[in-house]
Amino acid sequence: MYAQRLRIGKFFFCATGKSPWPVKKNCGFVVTLHRLRGLVIGSRRPRKLVFVRNLEKTGSSVRQISIRVPTFHMLALALCILAACPAWGSDDIPKAAWKRPLGLPLENPGVTRKPGDIDDGYWQGVPVGGLGAGTFSRSYRGDFARWHIKAAVHKYAPVYANQFAMFQQSEGDAQGTAQALMNGHPPDGELSSWQWDYPVGAGDYYALFPKSWFDYKWDKFPAHVTLEQFSPVLPDNYRESSYPVAVYRWHAENPTNKTVVVSVLLSWTNMSGWFRTFTRDFNGAPNQGNYNGYASENIGGAGTMKGIVFDRNRAGTSPNEWDGQFAIAAIETPGVEVTYQTTYMASGDGKAVWASFSKDGRLSDDKKSWVSDKEKLAGAIALRFTLQPGEKKIVPMVLSWDFPLVQFGEGRKWDRRYTDFYGSSGRNAWKIARDGLLQASEWSDAIDKWQAPYINDETKPLWYRGMLFNELYALTDGGTFWGRQAGSDPKAAATFSLLECFDYAYYGTLDVRFYASLPLLKFWPEIDKRVLREFADTVPKEWPEQGLWVWKSQQLDEPVTHKRKKIGAVPHDLGVPEGDPFIAVNEPGWQDTNNWKDLNSKFVLMVYRDYVLTGRTDTAFLRETWPAVKDAIEYLRQFDHGGGVPENSDYPDQTYDDWVVHGVSAYSGGLWLAALRAAEETARILGDTKSVAEYHSLFLKGQKTYISKLWNGEYFLYDTGTESGTDIQTDQLAGQWYANLTGLGDIVPRQMQLTAAKKIFDFNVMKFGNGEMGAANGMSKDGAILTNAEAKEVWVGTTLGYAGLLISEGMKAEAWKTTWGLYHVIYESKGYWFRTPEAWDITGNFRAGMYMRPMAIWALEMTPSPGTPTAQN
Repeated sequence: MYAQRLRIGKFFFCATGKSPWPVKKNCGFVVTLHRLRGLVIGSRRPRKLVFVRNLEKTGSSVRQISIRVPTFHMLALALCILAACPAWGSDDIPKAAWKRPLGLPLENPGVTRKPGDIDDGYWQGVPVGGLGAGTFSRSYRGDFARWHIKAAVHKYAPVYANQFAMFQQSEGDAQGTAQALMNGHPPDGELSSWQWDYPVGAGDYYALFPKSWFDYKWDKFPAHVTLEQFSPVLPDNYRESSYPVAVYRWHAENPTNKTVVVSVLLSWTNMSGWFRTFTRDFNGAPNQGNYNGYASENIGGAGTMKGIVFDRNRAGTSPNEWDGQFAIAAIETPGVEVTYQTTYMASGDGKAVWASFSKDGRLSDDKKSWVSDKEKLAGAIALRFTLQPGEKKIVPMVLSWDFPLVQFGEGRKWDRRYTDFYGSSGRNAWKIARDGLLQASEWSDAIDKWQAPYINDETKPLWYRGMLFNELYALTDGGTFWGRQAGSDPKAAATFSLLECFDYAYYGTLDVRFYASLPLLKFWPEIDKRVLREFADTVPKEWPEQGLWVWKSQQLDEPVTHKRKKIGAVPHDLGVPEGDPFIAVNEPGWQDTNNWKDLNSKFVLMVYRDYVLTGRTDTAFLRETWPAVKDAIEYLRQFDHGGGVPENSDYPDQTYDDWVVHGVSAYSGGLWLAALRAAEETARILGDTKSVAEYHSLFLKGQKTYISKLWNGEYFLYDTGTESGTDIQTDQLAGQWYANLTGLGDIVPRQMQLTAAKKIFDFNVMKFGNGEMGAANGMSKDGAILTNAEAKEVWVGTTLGYAGLLISEGMKAEAWKTTWGLYHVIYESKGYWFRTPEAWDITGNFRAGMYMRPMAIWALEMTPSPGTPTAQN
């Protein structure tokens, strides 16, 4: 017989009975239920009312308050308690989170199609680390393997001494069970004394960026333990969102009728000095001079913070880029014991840790420390607590790092954004960890509150709601930079930039951010406006140095050079990590982007977009960027040969940079028409009546040319001058998509929009991979896959832009079908989770992983449906 319980909203009051209920939490509450027998529903005997207090916020021991009251008084007493206590919310992992059994291999995963491109395989997971802070991730099999600490440099190498382990022992058992929480083991006998090979499928991995969960369910563990992981990446937050900290909250409950001891261990390697090369591994990483130190601090009513700081000897007072610290820490309170092993040999057998931990879940509290003479050092902490039958606890631990300096290839030094709050000494990992412990519960609740309206929107598919957030991993983990030049004015706005991808390492790639920057604008609008201001500053400037035009050189079999950047051209990028980014822009390379026909139009459209979607109030932003907008329009007009539309120049002069275009084209021409409308509306807002008239007249002239030359009754032709002319391009209505996004009206007549959108769906989606792979960039008019290297690919980000267009045209079924094809490839069939590529072909094999354009999934949220007002933040 179950006991009586009363629920008011999400607050549970329980009169206990034969077995406990899963009482839930909000705001980091530790929930405690004990089994009491003999109470029956409907009985007039007094009930035992139980409620709990918050362990993480107070740091004190859990207190269970039990009050015997008559049944009819339960409601009144509950209401009194409710008035004094915060509400509780669900402790359930959100249904929208992507789920996969722990350590389950994938059959027939996708592989790269391009030799030399990064392909680390599908052992991946949600990253930790704030915007521009440097990141790393733990895969769903439990190893820490992917490292993006050095700005824009990718390293993939499991570090086996970086590991969680768990000990559990039931009351009366002669010995407990100790287990490293990884589905696998190190090679070559490293840490051989540890118990490795956690069973595959003994629990599940869940992901909903910036959170993930490892839900451990093994029959040898009597208590049920789930690890919640996150960093405080929060909307409209320009402080904590930059922090280099990972929070690990252990949710433990005892469903048995015996007391259970639980201990969770975090071991970490001293990796100070390891992040100094542009290579993709740790070969040659130095350990000389590294050392670990035990630290302890009384943090008032919260308890005693204990942990290990990993540091290294340094020459001089100002740090090098590779100088910095890691720290692991937890809070000891009554009922929660923290033990530690300050130093042990990371490449040894690990007995210094495992001998004591496997015995009773404690470490030896060894403070011994020494300076490395090339040997690899590690340290560990363990959190030990006891669960009574039916009891639940949430206990946090944190991992922080402090590598404050970024030094790009040509030597210029920059301070990361988080140094505004912690300084740039590289010795503040402990301080960062303290803030993480004290704010863990608050941050967790803030993330839940942010996500709730989206993941609980049952008008949209469940798989999509999870994908919506999981594709945001690239905001932090894609090589993102956020900081300012070392020694510069601390009051000046920090520079921010997304990296196109690690294979094509360009900062801020404008033709790609046209798609990728939507969530950045939605959740951190001031950052996005800052980026566009930086692009605006470059428009009237010239970089005269010559660089190699690789594509043209290959065509002619001789070196062909071009000017780095011309006056009036919007740059393709803000530079490369191995150069002098944000100072030397528009890195020469594959194409001469000075004459690209999409960049200037996209810049104009993004400026107007940022104004509209942040409430149409920031006229100062429009006024500041207006000269660059006019220059960008004027620059493109040199390519107008009389019809009012700039013509493509018989090379791949737009984002499809290996697909030749000539004459008037659907993609570049449509973007141009939309840009003219955006410029016209901007001029109207700013009172520039001359420009209003000029741009409106030019739009009407260009629209007439565009339609007469490209519309064939079913879709807009690819272009007017190449063998691809009659091909069906998915992105042909990109300009109309942005017009719908920003309320600019019809760039082409609405019936043409609907007819073309339907044609694209029928051919590029449904005739490619049975409609289960997204939209091919191009298809022949006969429905055949094209031979051009890019035309025959699905591009995730451009497909999502097209899906946004479908939403705005009222074609929701087609939008979800198109987007599901992407989900199916990424999260079900090919294993591209948290490394979503730019492209794949009909085989499902990919090119350019960890690409930023797939963040365009937010187009489906931000592009309004017919009859709804333009979305605003």
